[in-house]
Amino acid sequence: MQILVVFLVIILSVFIDIYWLDTEGKRWGWIRSWSALGKLIFCIGFVIVSGFIYLGLSGKYL
Repeated sequence: MQILVVFLVIILSVFIDIYWLDTEGKRWGWIRSWSALGKLIFCIGFVIVSGFIYLGLSGKYL
């Protein structure tokens, strides 16, 4: 259950940062010209890599 919550927090934070908090395009402006499919693939990849980093760093505590 904890891992599911962690992945949910990672997913929500990435999407909120890209689509809501970065209104001026300073952090994620370089993907603005990408297609919707490209953005989706990037976000999914980012979440997967973030999840692997989380699991790698907290593996001994799980």
